[in-house]
Amino acid sequence: MKVRFGAVMVVAASAGCAAPHVSLVQGPRSYTAEDYDSVLGRWTRDGQWFQLQGLDNRIAVTATYESWDFRWAYVVRYAQDFRLNTTEREDLLRHSLESAQQEHEFYVALYTQSRRWGDLTRPTSAWRVLLVNDRRESVAPVAIEPITRPGSVERTYFPYTTVWRQAFRIRFPRYVRTESGTEVEIIDPRVHSFSLRFSGPLGTDDLVWEVVPG
Repeated sequence: MKVRFGAVMVVAASAGCAAPHVSLVQGPRSYTAEDYDSVLGRWTRDGQWFQLQGLDNRIAVTATYESWDFRWAYVVRYAQDFRLNTTEREDLLRHSLESAQQEHEFYVALYTQSRRWGDLTRPTSAWRVLLVNDRRESVAPVAIEPITRPGSVERTYFPYTTVWRQAFRIRFPRYVRTESGTEVEIIDPRVHSFSLRFSGPLGTDDLVWEVVPG
């Protein structure tokens, strides 16, 4: 009797099995530096794709969406750690929030069996990355920047960064052109979820952020 083994993608939030819903509502936050870890967990997703036969791991990936909410918590933590004065903190926050209005940025750390397969910047990569919403609209990155030697900042603020993983910053445009030729926001107030999709010859699956309405 022949047994066929399929492929499975296991996805979970970094802080537990159930991924928390997120809110895209902007505006001032009252975070303290101690809030950073919980905010990081809310905006981070984990996934592993493997073949059941022998449990060969094809890709293990963790990604944080650097949303308005996340950036506010990050700046508060960073400002305390580096003892920024009020002006420096306000300048950093303003610049970060302005960036959030221009593009969608993700910090990604991944492990693959072959390092060449996991280098998202090269033609030898086994994976293509897209930002997809629940309307099935998708957009490719405008930039994928490898972090060749993650330092104390990356390892502290994104603790899933390890020597075994490759780290990247991936930026996507805010707008996507639809089949009708119009441009719409890829992540707008109408979306119920959006995903970071990894696809290629080894499989396809998504890291998903479910959105709270309103």
